[in-house]
Amino acid sequence: MKLAYYPGCVAQESGRELDMATRWVAKALGIELVDFANFSCCGSGFVDEANEVLNVALNARNLAIAEKAGLDILTICSTCQGMLSLANLRLGDAKVKARVDAALKPLGIQYHGTVKVKHLLRVLTEDVGLETIKARVRRPLGGLKVGAFYGCHLLRPADELQWESPEEPHAFEDLLSALGATPVYYRGRVMCCGFPIQFVKEPTAMKIAGRQIDDAKAHGADAMATPCPLCHISLDSYQNKAARAVGHPLDLPVFHLPQVVGLAFGASPEELGLDRHLVSTDGAIAKIRPPAVA
Repeated sequence: MKLAYYPGCVAQESGRELDMATRWVAKALGIELVDFANFSCCGSGFVDEANEVLNVALNARNLAIAEKAGLDILTICSTCQGMLSLANLRLGDAKVKARVDAALKPLGIQYHGTVKVKHLLRVLTEDVGLETIKARVRRPLGGLKVGAFYGCHLLRPADELQWESPEEPHAFEDLLSALGATPVYYRGRVMCCGFPIQFVKEPTAMKIAGRQIDDAKAHGADAMATPCPLCHISLDSYQNKAARAVGHPLDLPVFHLPQVVGLAFGASPEELGLDRHLVSTDGAIAKIRPPAVA
């Protein structure tokens, strides 16, 4: 499998451990990631709110780069996945497409709409498949209870993305089970992490993040795992602020999606960049029980 790799902004800077873990897992599964230095930001949270057509054009340019190489796009950020996928859909509107084509023409770029946008979670569960994942496990995550946290843009808007139920998804939990972990079901797993309003109403954003962490803990989670680096920022990087917002310690480690896969595949914590987390993952990893000897 060969895919155009769209890491997004966070994984190239503050969340480099996500990129490290993704590359490790891709290599382990024989997935070839093709890098494109001329990919740009998806514009979410900034350009899309100011000028929708400009945002579609921005993402159409990214899609055109992959299209020219004859590749579909792999994303590792729920927000990037949402922006790229919605750009594909918006281009089905003739008026939007005409304006986007006009914006891209001076750059000598034209997008014909042939690229599929695939988040890592879908690649693992659908393209690679859970049976292949199970066969690759070297360190089953038995004893570890993990609360998946989907975030918003992987599931919504549901009518347009047409993937899993935005209220009762199961792909991430299915993957965790294949890795040997015990998935934890809780209401907050499909709620917002608070990131979209961090820069305008930080106290509210921190209360939202703290509430989701509390919910996972109340249902027995030893850790959370998310397919979105922006959610990871809210839940891990800002967890100390979230704890102050809810008035008590939280102390719940938060993994990136490929990190839990990498752990089960036998990668070391160092190879997955776990030392870069603000909340230590050591306690969660210590809960992993070695397989019983027959």
